[in-house]
Amino acid sequence: MSKIFFTDLDGTLLTKEKKVTPATMDALKKFTDAGNHFAISTGRALDSAKAVQIENDLFFPGSYLIAFNGSEIYDCDAKKDVYRTGVPFDLVPQIFALAEEYGVHCHTYNDDNLISPAEDEELSYYRRVIKTPYIVTDDICSELPDVPCKIIGIELHDKEKIDRFKDAVDILGKGRITTLYSNPYYLEIFNSEAGKGSAVTRLADHLGIPHENTIAAGDEENDISMIKAAGLGVAMINGVPMVKEAADIITEADNDNDGLASILLNNI
Repeated sequence: MSKIFFTDLDGTLLTKEKKVTPATMDALKKFTDAGNHFAISTGRALDSAKAVQIENDLFFPGSYLIAFNGSEIYDCDAKKDVYRTGVPFDLVPQIFALAEEYGVHCHTYNDDNLISPAEDEELSYYRRVIKTPYIVTDDICSELPDVPCKIIGIELHDKEKIDRFKDAVDILGKGRITTLYSNPYYLEIFNSEAGKGSAVTRLADHLGIPHENTIAAGDEENDISMIKAAGLGVAMINGVPMVKEAADIITEADNDNDGLASILLNNI
């Protein structure tokens, strides 16, 4: 019976230089050569996940890309979505209005572009790594042909301010959306039916893989649901404390020093 390995990107599979180490790559090849599946699971947009896949040659048979914190699941072999959901349309303008009220940068995405109401410090910071083209507009919804897979709030200087914004969005969403941090600066906002944990269950069921044959690794708050959902939940030693508390095991080395290699080799 095949297994499936779900991995976060930043701080987990990728080094600080956004690369995959040779030892980790070798372990991935051995894991997938044995007939197992590989799934990148990230808060990033699908095009950004694809860029990482290309840059690091992460092409293995039976691979999947899980983008926007589980809001989109993409079959790399079939080149089509297995699943997609988004923030309900009626909430989108209200979330952006709250962002303006609380002084927090927000942007969202369509299939090709990042959509932002302002070209500001936070947008520039985000695009140091994420190279997705962007559109600046006051009318966010006019650039959205479908519900957006996620909205992200960014605040670089005042954590209390973005915490207050998070509380306001939670009240607005009333259980229809999930808010959580992917790092101290980034607040992820997405449909409550999604989440990285839901993607573990959804994709495993799609492939007919039993729960005990799922493995998930991560380092940040948005990885906790998939670490809990997997048969084997793995926290990076460089992960935040709440991730380590949620995991079954903690890696012996960090993301810069082949932390995932032994996990993969021990679970072929």
